[in-house]
Amino acid sequence: MADGTKIEWTDATWNPITGCAVVSPGCTNCYAMKLAGTRLRNHPSREGLTKDAKAGPVWTGEVRFNREWLDQPLRWSKPRMIFVCAHGDLFAEGVPDLWIDHVFSVMALAPQHTFQVLTKRPERMREYFAGRRANFGRASEVLHEHISHGLSEAEHQDAVDLLDLFDSMGKTLPNVWLGVSVEDQKRADERIPILLDTPAAIRWISAEPLLGPLDIGRWAATAEVTCKQCKQSFWLHNADPCEHKDGGGWTLACPHCGGCRCKPAWTEADSRTMDMEPPADWIDREVGRFTKVHPTIPIKSGLDWVVAGGESGPGARPMHPDWARSLRDQCAAAGVPFLFKQWGEWVPQVGAVDGWTIPDDPEISRIDHRDWEDDHWGEPYRPMWCDDIDDDTVSRVGKKAAGRLLDGVEHNGFPEARR
Repeated sequence: MADGTKIEWTDATWNPITGCAVVSPGCTNCYAMKLAGTRLRNHPSREGLTKDAKAGPVWTGEVRFNREWLDQPLRWSKPRMIFVCAHGDLFAEGVPDLWIDHVFSVMALAPQHTFQVLTKRPERMREYFAGRRANFGRASEVLHEHISHGLSEAEHQDAVDLLDLFDSMGKTLPNVWLGVSVEDQKRADERIPILLDTPAAIRWISAEPLLGPLDIGRWAATAEVTCKQCKQSFWLHNADPCEHKDGGGWTLACPHCGGCRCKPAWTEADSRTMDMEPPADWIDREVGRFTKVHPTIPIKSGLDWVVAGGESGPGARPMHPDWARSLRDQCAAAGVPFLFKQWGEWVPQVGAVDGWTIPDDPEISRIDHRDWEDDHWGEPYRPMWCDDIDDDTVSRVGKKAAGRLLDGVEHNGFPEARR
């Protein structure tokens, strides 16, 4: 753990649980895994959590509860943003529910802090909140046994009462942000809907390392429309496929009465009683996302924050500049705070920005000719959205030299804290 960190989107890290397992391509060059198998391999919190492989240390799947670090946030009186389990996953398969109870109990006891939870296992996270919140109180009763600085009875009871209150209201703690890692579209499609089905004060995604283009429009911007047939309102999602239309299309079906403009039985007479198609002047059908907000139609987002960045360290995979730009633009259109963490090892257009320190012979990659498929780079290809060879060339200059300016701008968006 560290009170102070170089991670751009947090103030401190807290590791009551360490250890993990590889579950998707984003795990390949995990810095916590490499660190646990090298410099920290003999530390009690990391010993035995990795095994040596041809490509370097790999998580064994074993997890460890570091009880001596559990009360660390309670020692910090100054408010901080705290990254929870930076060297593991709070919802990893081997983590017992009771350990998670303890962690949430500490977060309830420290309302001055904001806790940022990030997982690649949203199914476990959703299940935990659906069935385990009633155990928060029990965990708090156990917690006082190993809090060294000593809580007063009033402080302890306040935490228990707060947890019970949010349990009864069906909500989670207001100072806890829940997020998922989404390194590519497949992982976004799998994990974001589950995140949105989980109660949270703030929901966020970390697209780091960004290994492919991401379209988050269907979750980042929705519009409220009213069915003229049943008079009920609902939220229309961007570019969701309509099951009644061959090849998919805009979602026009009302979830209340089932009326839909593209059903086979639809007639012109029906169109006089129900018109649920969004006005053409505020939707760009070519792009497939909202590009203009209609003055009378409210827009909301299921996501409260997006963090994106490229990969750093040995073996880092290049990030196409357009992937980062696309996320930036999608967030801007939907009003979602965007934080660009870093380019990582690779930057676009060597020498295009004053002040870069470029090696004499930098490694060059034409990333428009590389495709990430499952666990390997696939056959060379050229995507439709690569229309300029210069823009599709990146050079390996190192994380420090690459910096974090995206088209000359440092993006440091944060969600508004909703306490």
